[in-house]
This record gives sequence, structure tokens and C-alpha cells, in this order.
Amino acid sequence: MDQTGTVSAIVVNYNGMAFIGECINSLLNEKPIREIIIVDNGSTDGSLEYLRNKFPEVVLIPSYENLGFGRACNLGAKNATGEFLLLLNYDA
Repeated sequence: MDQTGTVSAIVVNYNGMAFIGECINSLLNEKPIREIIIVDNGSTDGSLEYLRNKFPEVVLIPSYENLGFGRACNLGAKNATGEFLLLLNYDA
């Protein structure tokens, strides 16, 4: 499959239950976005379970510890298939 111009959106989540759904919904409607990858940094607010149930179409990578933004983005990038990477916090 041609990936020219496609974007992998990598969203780092840490206890972002209040914002993560809105973030994902806004990304789902963007044409150049090929995939949405969520790296969960060990959330304890139920957002990991929420993501599994509400958004089965996203790639979910649980880290089970807070890696920080940069390391979490690198983890997501290893799984990305788009030509470009969009790196976001959950509250963007």
C-alpha cells in the first residue's frame, strides 16, 4: 500500500480520561491520518480500559509505567506505518 503523504498520529496518554476521547474523535475525521497510535504511560484513571472499549480501531500500546513524552513517542513510532509522524499529548 502506498503511504505517500500519510500520517501516523501518536498520542501519549497519562491519566487523560477527561480529554482523550475528544482528541481521538478529532483525529478520526482527518483524511491524511492513516492510523492513530495511543501509548498509555501507566494510567490509573481507567483511561486504558476506556480506550480498549470505546476505540477498538486505534493501536493501543500500554507501557505500564510513565516513560515520559519522548520515550513514549519513540515506542509509538516503532509501530507507525505512515510517512509522517504527528506527536500529540492527549489534551491537544
